[in-house]
Parts: sequence; structure tokens; C-alpha cells
Amino acid sequence: MTEPEQAVIGRLSADFAVMASYMARASSDLRELSRIVVERPVAPAAAWSAAAPPVGRPQPAAAPMPAPHPGPAGPQWAQPTAPPMPRAPMPPAPMPPPPPAPRVPAPPKVRSEGWIGKALAVAGVAVTLIGVALLLVLAAQAGILAPGVRVAAGAVLAAVLAGAGWALNRRAGGRVGAIALAATGIAAAYIDVFAVTSIYEWVPAAAGLAIASVVAGGGLTLARRWDSEQLGLLVLVPLIGLAPAMADGITLLVIGFMLVLAAASLPVQLGRDWIGMHAARIAAPTLPLLVALVAVDPAPGRAPWIAGACALAAVLAFVGALLLLPSSSHPTRVALLAAAGSLPVLGLATTAGRATSAILAGALAAVVLGLVLLGDGLPGVTEPVRRVWSALSAVAALVAVAVAFDGPIAAPVLFGMACVLAVAGRTSVAARLSATAFAAVGALYYLDVAPLAALFTPTELGTAPAVSTLISSVLAATCAALIAWSWVTRGGLDADVTRLLWAASGIGALYAVTTFTVTAGVLVAGGDEGFFAGHVAATIVWIGVAAALLRHAVRLPRAERSLSVGGGMALVVAAVSKLFVFDLGTLDGIFRVIVFIVVGLVLLAMGAGYARLLAQQDQEV
Repeated sequence: MTEPEQAVIGRLSADFAVMASYMARASSDLRELSRIVVERPVAPAAAWSAAAPPVGRPQPAAAPMPAPHPGPAGPQWAQPTAPPMPRAPMPPAPMPPPPPAPRVPAPPKVRSEGWIGKALAVAGVAVTLIGVALLLVLAAQAGILAPGVRVAAGAVLAAVLAGAGWALNRRAGGRVGAIALAATGIAAAYIDVFAVTSIYEWVPAAAGLAIASVVAGGGLTLARRWDSEQLGLLVLVPLIGLAPAMADGITLLVIGFMLVLAAASLPVQLGRDWIGMHAARIAAPTLPLLVALVAVDPAPGRAPWIAGACALAAVLAFVGALLLLPSSSHPTRVALLAAAGSLPVLGLATTAGRATSAILAGALAAVVLGLVLLGDGLPGVTEPVRRVWSALSAVAALVAVAVAFDGPIAAPVLFGMACVLAVAGRTSVAARLSATAFAAVGALYYLDVAPLAALFTPTELGTAPAVSTLISSVLAATCAALIAWSWVTRGGLDADVTRLLWAASGIGALYAVTTFTVTAGVLVAGGDEGFFAGHVAATIVWIGVAAALLRHAVRLPRAERSLSVGGGMALVVAAVSKLFVFDLGTLDGIFRVIVFIVVGLVLLAMGAGYARLLAQQDQEV
């Protein structure tokens, strides 16, 4: 082996010796640590945290690691020493909880006191106008000033007040005072026009109203420019009361002026949410028309003009509503005001003829119903608006029928309308309510034509009334069933309400059927024989309907039979009660025999058939 090879082997031996020394020292440290852990007593947590950890027993220092050398020297083993045990870290002190945030008191609510200034301004307007009026009266009584001077002074006062309001509005905080001054000036101008027209009679009423309309137009323009609904009301409302005084009552001239005023003041409201202004604008033509319909005797040839004015007022009301609804935050109020504007049309029958009143009421019902049906495509026509207008359409239709027809024709017409609404509008609550209302009013007409007394004593009717009664009876029975069906099929009704609804429908249908059979018997056979035959047929129909209900009940699941079984058994009880209480004592001869035999056979068949069907169902189960 050469010398270089021996040197390499020597270096490798030295390296392995160093590695063995490290392993021996690690083994010694592990043994010492195990001994310390086993022999150490368990101390409390507080003492452990305060005392210093024990230090390992000192060991003899390890011999220095021999440096590698090229010679073949063997490894020298050294005894390692255990290092000191590290001190356990102190646990961190717990953080104190944060102090609660101080409660900040809510700022007190600031109550708006703007109404105080407005109230004082309105009071100032009223007091100032009273003072001006008293001054004019005093001057007239004392003869101090000539009439021309008084009128000129009033005009100057009105102009000065309006100019002062215009100037004050430009100052900060002067809006309320400016509105009050402008309103006072406009009111003073109204008084001046009234004096020229009614007191001194210098100009006719038409000219006076024209001058007043010019003053009102200036005031309304100023109200829109200042965006003040209060000023608009102070301009419009006094004129509504002033116009009849200038024209000596409610005349066609006043009504026409109010219609023009309502139309001319509509542009002032566009884009403004002024519900009070809209109410005043609707009241302008509506109130004079209602007074004219109720308290004023119609002069010859005046009725057509009043009818046209009523129609025009309704048109203005609905046109205004359609224009204002998109920007209004009170759609229901706007809809109600539109309905109020059409009230003169509904009360037109007191003045105009039946044909004119019925045509206008029917046209109103049709137009409003069209707006309801087109509601989704019209901006602002929301569901509450459609409900209000649906009710108005129903009322207008009732008025049209009541005005156009008498009882024998009105009853079948109303029943027919109720049937159509119950079927076509069964998904709408408003339509079902309208159908119920039509049926209720039709029932009143029907009871007037076919009273309950006609079922106890033979009553002969003419051909036309009898035919009307027969048609009304068929439609009444159909209407009762359809209305109950329309409410029940929509769901959401309590079980007791459903039973009550079907019970009421059944009672109405039984009355209509009995009236039909008795009326038909009297019409065909006449006298007592027709009356008896009609009651025999009525009792048989009752028991036949009961049999049909019970047969229908058998085909239903057991959980769904209660209503049909209850209705069938109630009819059986009613038929048997009628048989013994009325038929036995009222019918005579062969009629009594026929009704007892037929009803008895039907009852036997019902009992046997019902039991057989139930047995078949039990076998199938």
C-alpha cells in the first residue's frame, strides 16, 4: 500500500472517530435528561413559574477533538458534558378587557317650525283682506271716495302687494312672507273685480270672470315659478267661492268658467306632486255641478248643457289623473279624486233624461274599465289605482242599469252581468266583488218582481212579467252557483267560510228554482192547479238535486266527501220538511199523492244506491 493511500485511509478513520464522539455525547445527554425528568418533584404552577429551572449536573469537559492527520493514528474517545436545561418561558399576562364605549346620547329631534310662519302668513292674508273690505264699505257709506277712486285704489294696492312679494322672494328667508304678500295682492285684485262686476255692475258677469281668470293665471304662473303649492291654493280656492257670487248663483256661465279654470290650471301641476292643488282643481267644476244637480231647478233646455258639462268634468278629471300619476307619490289619492270628479255623471239622472243619464253612466263604466284593463301599459296606474277605478266602473254600471231599466228587466240584466264577471274575472278580487254586488242588487230587483208571498198564494202574472221572472230565476240560480264557485276555486278560504258560502248559494238557488216552477205552473195551467203542480215539481227537483249530490259524493275520496254529503243531506231534510209542513197541508187531491209517492221512491232508491256504491268501494279497497 502506498503512502498516499494510507493517508486517505487515515483521514477517513479520523472522520468516523469524530462522528462516533458526537453520537456518544448525544446519548449521554439523553440519559441525563431522562434522569432529571424522573427525579424532579411536581411543584405548583405559581412556584414553577417563579423558581428557576434546575441546571444539569456538570460533566467533565470533553476532550478536544483531534485534528485529522495523515498518520494511522486511531481515534481518541472523549466524555461529553450535558448542556444546561433551557429556562421555561413565562406565560404572557392576560390582556385587560377594553373599557366599554361611552354611550353617545342621540341628538334631540328637531321639530319643524315652518308651519308657524305659514299659519301666521295665512292669518295675515285673511285679516288684511277683511280690513280692506271694511275700508271700502266705510268709504262707500261715508261717500268719501268716488267709486272709480275706490276701484283704482284697490288695483294699486293689489299691484303693490304683488310687487312687494316679488321683491321679498329674492331675499334669504323671505319665501313665506313673499307668498303671503302675493296671495294678499291677488285676493285684493279679486275683490276689485267683484266690485266692478257685482257691486257697481260696470261690466257683465262674463267680462268679470274673464278678468278674474287673467288674475288667477298670473297667480298660478307665479306659484309654478316659485314652486309653491300654498300660493297656488291661495289663488285657486278663493276664486271657486268668488265666481258664483259674481254671477248671482250657479249658472251655466259659472259652470263653464270652472271647467275652463280646471283645464287651464292643469299645466301648472305637471311635474309637481301637489295633491292639494289637484283636489282644488277637481273641486272647481265638481262642486258647482253637484249643486246644480241637487239644489237648482233645471230651466227648459238647460239639461243637455249640464249633461255635457258633467261629461267634460269627468274627462278632465281622468285626463289630469293620467298625466299626474307618473310623478305622484300619492297614486291612490289621485285615483280617488278622479273618481270624485266623475260623481256628477252618476247623479245626472236627477236632471237629465233616463236615456242620456244611462248612456253617460254606461260610457263612464266602459272607459274606466278599459283603463283598468290597460293598467299595466299605463305609467303610474298601479294596483291600488286599478282597484279604485274597478269599484267606480262597477258603480257606474249599476247606475246605468238602474236608470235605463225597470225591475223586470234590470234583474236579469244584472244577473247576467254577474255571471259573466264571475267566470271571466274569477282571478281578480275586484271582479268577484263586482259580481257579488251585481248579484245582490239584482236579487233586490228579483224579490220585488217575485216576492216570497207568491210562493204561498197563487199569483197570476201577465205574460211579459212571467217570462221575465222565469228568465230571472234561471239566471239567479246560475249566478248563485257561479259566484260561490269563483270564490271557492281561488282557494285561501276557511273551511267554515266555504261551507257558509255554499249554503247561501244553495238557499238562493232553491228559492229561484221554486219560483221558476211555481211561476211556470201558474203561467201554463193557471189558478190553483198550476200553483199545486209547480210546488210538486219544486219538491221533486229538491230531492233530485239531493240525490245527485250524494251520488257525486260517493265518487270522491272519503276525505273530500263532507261538503257534498252535507249538502245532499241538507236538501233531503229540506225536501222532506217541505213535504210534510207545506205540501201535506196545501196540496190537494192527486198532487199530494204524486209528490209523496215520487219523493218516497226517490228516497228508497237513494238509500239503496248509496249503500251499494259504498259496498263496492269497500270491496275494491
